[in-house]
Amino acid sequence: MALDVPYRSIPDMFLKRVAASPDRPAFAHPAPDDSGPVWLTWAQVGQRARAVAAGLHGLGVGLEDPVAILANTRIEWVIADFGIMCAGGATTTVYPTTEPEDATYIVADSGSRVLFAENPAQAAKIAGARLPRLTHVVLFDGAADPDAPVPQLTLAELEERGAQALAAEPDLIDMLVAGIGPDQLATLIYTSGTTGRPKGVELLHGGWCWEGVAQEQVGLLRDDDLQYLWLPLSHSFGKTLLCGATHVGLPTYVDGRVDKLVEMLAVVKPSLMCGAPRVFEKVYNKSVTTAQDAGGAKAKIFAWAVRTGKEKVGLEQAGKPVPAGLRLRYALAEKLVFSKIQQRLGGRIRVLVSGAAPLSQEIATFFAAANLPISEGYGLTETSAGNFVNPPDGLRIGTVGRAMGDLECRIDTDGEILVRGRPVMRGYHNLPEETAAAFTEDGFFRTGDIGSLDDDGYLRITDRKKDLVKTSGGKYIAPSHIEGMFKAICPYTSQAIVIGQARNYCTMLVTLDPDAIAGWAAGGPLEGRPYAEVVASDEAREMVEGYVAELNAKLNRWETIKKVAILPRDLTIEHGEITPSLKIKRRGVESNFAAEIDRMYAGTLAEL
Repeated sequence: MALDVPYRSIPDMFLKRVAASPDRPAFAHPAPDDSGPVWLTWAQVGQRARAVAAGLHGLGVGLEDPVAILANTRIEWVIADFGIMCAGGATTTVYPTTEPEDATYIVADSGSRVLFAENPAQAAKIAGARLPRLTHVVLFDGAADPDAPVPQLTLAELEERGAQALAAEPDLIDMLVAGIGPDQLATLIYTSGTTGRPKGVELLHGGWCWEGVAQEQVGLLRDDDLQYLWLPLSHSFGKTLLCGATHVGLPTYVDGRVDKLVEMLAVVKPSLMCGAPRVFEKVYNKSVTTAQDAGGAKAKIFAWAVRTGKEKVGLEQAGKPVPAGLRLRYALAEKLVFSKIQQRLGGRIRVLVSGAAPLSQEIATFFAAANLPISEGYGLTETSAGNFVNPPDGLRIGTVGRAMGDLECRIDTDGEILVRGRPVMRGYHNLPEETAAAFTEDGFFRTGDIGSLDDDGYLRITDRKKDLVKTSGGKYIAPSHIEGMFKAICPYTSQAIVIGQARNYCTMLVTLDPDAIAGWAAGGPLEGRPYAEVVASDEAREMVEGYVAELNAKLNRWETIKKVAILPRDLTIEHGEITPSLKIKRRGVESNFAAEIDRMYAGTLAEL
């Protein structure tokens, strides 16, 4: 049955929300002293967005004209985005970590007319570039440079210009919004991609409105929730959450400072938070290593609590009743252990959602055991991020849930997941051949992921089609599955990358979590030593190899890891090793650490 979407466009949805609940809290930002959230009502956000829209209209932004945002996740990003939407423009997203060359490419390729930049340093990324369509740069922070090659103004100045325009023409925004339809361009999101130059993905208003309605339908969002939004708004996952919050009227705290996440969770106390697996892995690592480091009775109680929680989750996943005795043991486990983990996330979590990369089944089970179930979901930039998700009342660990709304899905003959529906992109910007290749003849989008559907419609992802490793012996191996298993086994892991394509055995590159490994080194001869020295030590190698042996015991013979290399630093966006949404760029990793990989394959198996 078709999903009922009662909006023509994002600004139609937004203005209806403002009218329906003007005095309710909409979005918050951190107070200057981090004492807590500072809230804006829907009416206040609406007033500022209208002013931005009128200001952009005065700068010549018309229907489907791209307008770029180069900034971290913050309240001004949200207001600028709604302003662009209400002006009829199309938001073009640029990650704040993007290098000047790629930032310039995105602004040029999109044909952006205006650029919102976080500060003069971000604006400087496009300085000196030939950008004939770019007419203005708007700064969130800092003063406008009167000598800049592209005229600059501040966000406050843009809003002031817009307010004056609205005083003269009060109906301007309503008239502009009336001309925006579901099949018109809303966003150009450039895929950071795991290979090659970024491609602009054209996503339409109708698809984003579909996303907002579908998230409520599946039970992820409620208007009595409080969301903590830290994800990059430059990424489709963040954008789809904005649409959901607008449809539902969900109060949302906006703060992209990842280094402040743990601290602010305790202050904000959200009931809903979405994230990439890395965030949940860090909570898991901290919980396990803290218990292990405590030793004695505390470590034993923690291990008992986890066993108890997993026993309860196992019965629930199998659809079996939980006996009264186990319920009593679990209540004690929650009081002694799990309540402390819940408090680390603010103490009020109703729903956690994981997306953007695979979540280890073991870590998902741990969170469910701690009464913090994670609804793992699945989608791509090309499909507006939200396609499948585990409903909170129907969690099936190890899957990414069921199709949202009326999205169609089928599995191709080679196992590739194909999807069709409203949230799927119009195409790749200025790339007609690549667009054609991305779709089947009957209009299904080729996701590039391998998976299977069970009888109840739950989707299980095996791996990226292009990431499947085929050894020289002809065996196929799914790296992300093995990597996820290792992260769950070794709580000191930050990243794990399995190598084996066209090789006669598998190896693995490992990076260790700086905080976790510092705790591991405490009290021993390596305490206080630099990270690179600790991870290069014989003790660290012995520890990691012990966990690799534990991993190998759970793998098929041809999947086992024969050698491991601990890297001297963690993977970074800047070095081209992970994307801003925290996916591994395997080609970048293998290129940057070719010497370490070559050493693991020097000699023959006989020497191992």
